[in-house]
Amino acid sequence: MTWLESQHEMSKEDFRLLRDLIYTYCGIFFHDDVRYIFERRIGARMRELGLATHQDYYRHLRYHPKRRTELEEIVELLTTNETYFFREEYQLRAFSEEILPELIERNASRRRLRVWSAGCSTGEEVYTVGILLRENRKLDGWNLEVFGNDISRKVLQVARKGIYGKNAFRVMEPYYLKHYFHPVGNSYAVDESLRSLVSFGYLNLLDGEMLQLVGEVDVVFCRNVLIYFDASARIRVLATFHDKLRRGGYLLLGHSESLVNVSTDFELVHLVNDMVYRKACTDLELGRSA
Repeated sequence: MTWLESQHEMSKEDFRLLRDLIYTYCGIFFHDDVRYIFERRIGARMRELGLATHQDYYRHLRYHPKRRTELEEIVELLTTNETYFFREEYQLRAFSEEILPELIERNASRRRLRVWSAGCSTGEEVYTVGILLRENRKLDGWNLEVFGNDISRKVLQVARKGIYGKNAFRVMEPYYLKHYFHPVGNSYAVDESLRSLVSFGYLNLLDGEMLQLVGEVDVVFCRNVLIYFDASARIRVLATFHDKLRRGGYLLLGHSESLVNVSTDFELVHLVNDMVYRKACTDLELGRSA
């Protein structure tokens, strides 16, 4: 009997058990309407491991010595990572033209700025933020850092390598491509001047022990990541962002994401180019800090 002949259709109970196990691991929740995609992608892993039933795969994820490695593998398959440079340009304008000037004034004495890209995928967002920081001459000589994390080790490998095909640059201005990248065959590689201010790390946003490694930051980009979490996990992740942000620090979400009925820890700020969230602070704290 072949693997295809021996595999059973995923039952509702199998789906619930596997879905809840993955949710417990990383907070990503799969609704019933994605069950077909869920089953198809898990089927690929079952075939790779030679497992005939979904109960066998569930037991593998629960008890096998390499269960954590397999959990990382299946989360990689179940989440999408498509992105590109300078995505959601209006929000990036708000960051560079409105948020950065405020942070430069406020942090003038420290001359330090830290940005966290949570769920950075293959790194385009991290490098985009890095470009915007490099382009601001008022930040010359500052201690700058852009940290990107993801739960997928495979996308982090791409990010660290820093080599991208032409499609990743489809909305980027030629100026940036010329000044921050160099051609490598049919692709482009990130120049060292940009690499030097970015770093990447594996991180599960629900793992409290791992999150202790993340220090205080001025801005969090978390765009189109919260959509993978249910309400309970969103609250936990947002509490983490609130804890890591300096007072008056900014949280930038995806254009379809909102904190309405999710969290009251942040205030909504209406900028010229976008609406963003900010960790509450006093008017005095919005001025120059020591």
